[in-house]
Order: sequence, then C-alpha cells, then structure tokens
Amino acid sequence: MLMAAPTPTSPQALPPLPDATGFGVHVLALARAPDSAIWVGSYGDGIFVLRPGAGTWEHLKHSTDSAARSISWDFVHAFAFGPSGEIWYGTVGNGWGLSADGGKTWTNWESKELGPEWQYVAPNGIVTRGDTVYIATADGIKLSWDRGATWAEITDSAGATTTRHDWGRIRSQYVLALAAGTDGTLWAGHLRGVARSTDGGRTWTEFPTPARCGDAECANRLRALAPESGPVVWVGTEQGLYRLDPRGANAWLDKKGRPACPVAPVVKGCRIAMPEVEALYRVAPGRLYAATRQGVYGEDGDRLNLCDPVTAATAFLPLSGGWYAAGRPTGLTSCRYDQGLTLVGVSYQQPPDSVLQGMRHTWFQRPIAPGDQPYIDQTYRYGSTMGGNFQQHQGVEFNNADGTPVHAIGDGVVVFAGPAEQGSNTIAIRHDRKVRGLALCSAYYHNSRLLASVGQRVKAGDVIALVGNTGRATNDHLHLEVHAVPPDSVALVVDPNERYPRYTVNPELWIQPLPGTGIVAGRVWDAQGRPAPQARIYGLIKAEPQETPFSYAETYGEHNHPDPVYQEHFAVSDVDPGDYTVAVVVDGKRASQRVRVQAGRVTWVEFGRAH
Repeated sequence: MLMAAPTPTSPQALPPLPDATGFGVHVLALARAPDSAIWVGSYGDGIFVLRPGAGTWEHLKHSTDSAARSISWDFVHAFAFGPSGEIWYGTVGNGWGLSADGGKTWTNWESKELGPEWQYVAPNGIVTRGDTVYIATADGIKLSWDRGATWAEITDSAGATTTRHDWGRIRSQYVLALAAGTDGTLWAGHLRGVARSTDGGRTWTEFPTPARCGDAECANRLRALAPESGPVVWVGTEQGLYRLDPRGANAWLDKKGRPACPVAPVVKGCRIAMPEVEALYRVAPGRLYAATRQGVYGEDGDRLNLCDPVTAATAFLPLSGGWYAAGRPTGLTSCRYDQGLTLVGVSYQQPPDSVLQGMRHTWFQRPIAPGDQPYIDQTYRYGSTMGGNFQQHQGVEFNNADGTPVHAIGDGVVVFAGPAEQGSNTIAIRHDRKVRGLALCSAYYHNSRLLASVGQRVKAGDVIALVGNTGRATNDHLHLEVHAVPPDSVALVVDPNERYPRYTVNPELWIQPLPGTGIVAGRVWDAQGRPAPQARIYGLIKAEPQETPFSYAETYGEHNHPDPVYQEHFAVSDVDPGDYTVAVVVDGKRASQRVRVQAGRVTWVEFGRAH
C-alpha cells in the first residue's frame, strides 16, 4: 500500500476543489494571474478561481442564459493574461473567450463566430506578447492586437485557402503547443515538428522532432514547450524531454551526446527518458518541471515525490515557500517539494471477475496513417454524450487537418460515395469479411473530397478521401462508423433520413489498437438486471491525444448497439498496459474493481449482474 504524507497545513495548501461526482475534478490547466489568483481549468466542470486571500474556490460555469455572458464551454485547458487585466481561456472543442472584468463577464468566440474550424484550442495554447494574443488551435494560430475586434491567421498552405487575414505560414496547421520565448520569439509545436518565429509569426523556421528509432512512420508527437533564456527551448514529446538550440545545425542530441535517431546532424541539447509529457513549466533559470502520466519530473530526470498515491499529473504550478500544486484526473494536490509518499509495499492479485481474453475481430487498420493524427478523439467515443452535452455518438472521430488522407480500413467494395446528411461528403465500403452472417461495412463522413466511386474495389490502406468538415461538422475531422448489418440491408448503412443508424457497432472493437496497448470492455447492470445507460466508468488513464483528453467512458444509450460477439455495454481501446481501478455509480451506489490491462488483449469487467 502507499501511505500519504500528512495533510499540509501551510497557507500554500490549497483548499480541495468542490467535487459533485465523488470521483474528483479532472484538472486540465493551472495558471497564476498577475494578481496572484490561481485559475484552474477542468474537464466538464468549467473554471475554478482562488482569489488572493480567499479560502474557497469561485466556480465559473457555462450558462444557457445568453444575458449571463458566461464562459462558452465547461471543458477548459488553456489560460493567458494580458497587460491590462485581460483574462483569456481556451476550450476543448468550442473556441475561447476573454474577460476584461476579472472573470465576471465574458466575450466568447465559438461556433457561430468561428464557423466549422478553429474551435479546438491546443492545451495551454494561448500566449500574450504585449497587447497581442496568440491562440493555437487544430486549424492554425489566431492572433489579435485589439482584444478580438480583428483577427489574423497563421496556418499552412491548405488552411491559407480559407483564411481571411493570412498573417503567416507554418508547416502544419494542426498546432499542439505554443510558447513565448524570453528573447521575443514565438515557438509552435505541430504535427510535423517545431517552428520558431522571430517576427511575431510572419515567418517561421521549422525543426523536425526526433522520430522513433527504426520507425520513421510513427511521429514523435510534440506535447509541450518551455523556452529557456535566449533562443533555447525545452520540448516535451510522447517519448520524453528534449532540448533544442536553434543556433546549431537544427537537430538534437540525447543525454549521452548520441544522435537522437533518425534526425542528424546534432545541436547542443539533451534527451531525458520519461513518460509522455503533459505540460512543461519553467520555474526559474535551471529549474524545469514536467507533468507526465506518471508524475512530476525535474529536468534531471528525477521524479518528484507527490503528496497522494495518485501519480498521474496533468498540470503543474509552482507556489511560494517551496510548495507546488499538481493537477490530476482526480483533483488538485498541493504540497512541499520535500513531502511525498512512503512505499510500504505493493501487491496485486487478479480479481476473478476481470477476465483477460484475446481480441476476437480486430481485423481492420486505422483510417489515418501513423504519421498524421491516428488517435481516436477521447471526448466523444462511440456511445458517448460528452457528459450529456451531445446526442449518443454513432462512431469515433479522428481530428486531423483539412486534406489529410483517409484510408480504407479493410478490403471491400465501395457501396456509397456522395453527399449524405446535411451535405457530408461520405464513402461507405462493404468489406469482404462477415461475422455471424452479418455483412461488415465502414462509413467515412465529413470529407472535403472523395477519391473513390461506387462499385470500386479497394484494399486496406488505399486512400479513398481527404479529411474535411462538410455536413454537420464543427471541425476538420473524420467520423468513422462500423456497421454489422443484415446482407439485405446494406443500403441502410448511409441513410440521410436516419438520425440514428440501425446497425452501428463500436469501431474500437474492430480496428487494431495502437501497438503495445490493449482494450477494456465490459457491462454495467442496474439493480433490475438491465443495462445501465450512459453510466460513467472512471479510472482509466490515457495520454493521447492530449488535445481531446480522456476522463471517463460512458455506457451505451438506447440508440447504440452492442457488438454481436462481445455484447458489451462499453469499450475503450488504446489503453496502456498496467493496473487500474475502474469505478462506476449505478442506482446511487458506487462499485469499483481492480483490473489489469495487457497489450494485445481485451480486459473484460462487469459491474452488477444480469438477472
């Protein structure tokens, strides 16, 4: 067991965040305002503010009353502060906002102001330089020098075709991180590497991030930036922490001075092996801290002791007097650097009702190549309502830049190619394989361009379309559905008049999980032995994609369908191997189980029992 350190009693021990679920507040962002107020962004719970001298948190949430001038969305993962008291915040999927009165009222830029792009702000992706604000999104960078009265855009060549005020160009519009250098520069991390501008974003110098050795297909996605003094920047990635000095030959060294393959030649720098970086914080010259899936690390590679047994850190904020705050999927911890856990002993026994089994039909590949953005949007999975904010989802999303190639997930024949619901450019494929007498089909929505036609035979991996935002889409993305359908009903796979398709199944049980990961699936029953709809399953921790963070899974509602083989109520793929405690509340009662996830396996778990 892990023994927590004594509860801190210093004024720097922050009060706990108000928790209405019993599972904690999922913290996505931490920031300190110029007036020393602490701002916390959360997953679905809006913003919490601790004003100077206050002993409790002020809670700011979205209101449907337009006269309230509230924040636009309760999924907040970015903050920045301007020189005249401006407070900026950014959201997961619904734009950003500005307050000029300390957070009492807000001006928001959301779907009606932004259209079908620009709504996904990058984590910690807002910076200010004087009167100018830069907002990094999955469609490029917006900037304004007059509090949002005028906006200009920094994007790639594809994005520039639709921008109104083309300010500058970067290699990829899908921006993952943004930072302001101490020397007046801007740093941007995107799907294709790192970019640096010395003229306010007009022009950029590009640097590729080190790729995985022996796996040039897989990008080492950038996750966070922290400028040092002068032109040097620390770069947090999926594979650890790097240091880049752009004055050299535009490449990287590892900690032992060896080339970080396959990128060469090498500049002064270092790499530290650590888990996927969530956020980076420069405390002082020579003091850098990284929040990671396995805790908080210093730049020397040593993990800080934490004040509770939950190690995953999503955010970090230095306080005064040797104290710090760490944001977690379960709340906020504040403690001293020298306090932490005492490891008394750890033991594990596989519970009898958690069953490991082989994957029964992961026959299909991903529709997006590994070098693009192959991760499933974690906020809006199959069956999800994003906490009751949307209708029950019928597929999964792959957020990617406009024009990204869409690949057939398996061999088959195109049975639909054209406009579907509200003009969505759509392709459907009937695959060669069947399951229990049912035909298997895949459908690909919202494309900007279709590259295959009805009757055409395609093979797995063939490019059949390009990502777009046609139809009822709020950003550039691919919506993928898998259907297990009676052979005489294939024509119903794409039916513009059917809001909830009859034969969809969870694609996460059909496409191959990412290498080295597994799947968690199971059932949740209520007291009457019926499937519990839209129950939230907490406890899994997933790092990617950071821009659409994982918080909980939801069981299926009445418009979703269990798999014909598994008969599950929920399923989540791409879960890293490890031990997890998953929990759910049904009929007001909490139940939890300890489960073990293994790569290439399905972990099956049930809560309650069917009569």
